[in-house]
Amino acid sequence: MNRSTAVECDECGTRLAGGEAHFCAGGSLRIVHDETRVRETFDRDGRPDDQWRYAPLLPVEAEAAVTLSEGGTALVDAPTLGAGLDVDLSLKLEGANPTGSTKDRGSSVLVTRARAAGAETVACASTGNAAASLAAYAARGSLACHLFVPSDVPEAKAVQPRVYGADVEAVDGSYDDAYDRCRTVAGESGWVDRSAGASPYTAAGARTLGYELADQTTAVPDWVVVPMGNGGTIAGAWAGFETFATLDFVPDAPRMLGVQSERAAAIHESAAGAGGGEPGETCADSIDVGTPHRRDDALAAIRDSGGTSVTVSDDAIQDATIRLGRTEGVFVEPACAAAIAGIERARADGTIDRGDTVVAVMTGSGLKDTSTARQALDRF
Repeated sequence: MNRSTAVECDECGTRLAGGEAHFCAGGSLRIVHDETRVRETFDRDGRPDDQWRYAPLLPVEAEAAVTLSEGGTALVDAPTLGAGLDVDLSLKLEGANPTGSTKDRGSSVLVTRARAAGAETVACASTGNAAASLAAYAARGSLACHLFVPSDVPEAKAVQPRVYGADVEAVDGSYDDAYDRCRTVAGESGWVDRSAGASPYTAAGARTLGYELADQTTAVPDWVVVPMGNGGTIAGAWAGFETFATLDFVPDAPRMLGVQSERAAAIHESAAGAGGGEPGETCADSIDVGTPHRRDDALAAIRDSGGTSVTVSDDAIQDATIRLGRTEGVFVEPACAAAIAGIERARADGTIDRGDTVVAVMTGSGLKDTSTARQALDRF
């Protein structure tokens, strides 16, 4: 176990050693840091260019990492689009991760943990990105992989995990149905489950997004904008930035703006009392989740940061997809375009002020879902 960071039961205080299970009988697990040791072991210069530069903040041994050099993605200015929105806008290009999405951060840590614990099989329920990610890292770590996805997952996302050799079960129904199926089968079979909320090791990897943003921004941004499905990405980004603030590596942490489709708005509905549609209706499949399994963590990130959430229409998502491509040369999947539409919505209602510094997290490549992009082109 890394000497600076561990996983601990939030009820009984038990800290898990290398060969123990993912869960403690006392309660759920959380990531804890020995702040003094982190400061002693964390060299902010001369480190690798991927997420393993944050090894002292990860609850696994970097020497045994199952990695494809995930993380270290670019933060680029978006001057033309930002000028149109009257903000200082930057884009965190998570689609540059090895399998094309931010999910690689958590998958790498989870598979590293699973292999160190002697597991032979990993599993996941996913709308597509996490499935492809887990399949790649399972292949890299020589583990078997079983995936459960909704039957209407985009073709590219259905093909990609099969290329990596995963067993993929298409479940009739929604993501929630796939999640229930995975939890049942993985539990009965003793597989390590990567599904949202199932493991603190996945969450530990997601936090590296926040660490990177804290390192890459010359000053703490006013806002970090994140699309929300299960809520894990916004929770990880906030936790990472907050950790750096606690360690006095940065002076403060930004406000978080969570963005959901108005057709799948369960987290926003909980936060703001706004209505949300039935899941399965939005073009942004990556955030099409009816029962978010990191809802509480996402709500805490929004609340503790002094942030808020907004919803956007599918038309606004499709328009933002094309506008982002034509102004900045960046091709993203619909969930990322939702973040851009969310900034526009937040500017219109006065949540984000003119001149604010804003970072939008682009969670996945546009090559993940070209059919929706094709539909968006028909609007222009």
